Amino acid sequence: MPDVIINGPEGRLEGRYQHNKTPNAPIALMLHPHPQHGGTMNNKVVYQLFHVFARHGFCVLRFNFRGVGRSQGSFDRGEGELSDAASALDWLQGVNQNASSCWIAGFSFGAWIGMQLLMRRPEIAGFVSVAPPASMFDFSFLAPCPSSGLIVNGDADELVPVEAVEKLAKKLASQKDIKVAHRVVRGANHFFSDHIEALTGTVDGYLAESLGRLPAAVGQR
Repeated sequence: MPDVIINGPEGRLEGRYQHNKTPNAPIALMLHPHPQHGGTMNNKVVYQLFHVFARHGFCVLRFNFRGVGRSQGSFDRGEGELSDAASALDWLQGVNQNASSCWIAGFSFGAWIGMQLLMRRPEIAGFVSVAPPASMFDFSFLAPCPSSGLIVNGDADELVPVEAVEKLAKKLASQKDIKVAHRVVRGANHFFSDHIEALTGTVDGYLAESLGRLPAAVGQR
């Protein structure tokens, strides 16, 4: 898993990249939680998402937003971080110019950034949004949501009310021509403490179903 340095809007961005040698392998970008609350690309949820996508044959990139780890710059309230994500996706596409599809996955703050990037990049075919902070940040820009995907949260989330995520999921699922799956991990808090395996199993099952390889795993809901 080589370290990579990406040219970002405010200087270098530190990343980790795993390549799949299969011709035309799909690509996936992982986005980490809030930089001002300890979020990094090595967050356990992001780390596990990274490896779930890799197991499904994706070329996968995770990186540190500006001001985190060895990434240059400083926190920019989401605006700069969205630009960082766009630059990271540009890099990922540049080294995989014949990728069969493009996905994005984010956790908490990273889910919010990921959904914004989704609206700006029509090539993104699917998403995984883990514990989206629907009560903290404005998701009204998803009008309409352009791609199908998965929303996962815990029913013991102490930071984001379950009802807020459910409302967001229902709004997106009601749109035509896309399918938004919503899965709730029983007993899981915002950080999925002691429930990482349930989370990864849910994402693994969703990817297997979406990629047409295996029947969908039994959901947590």
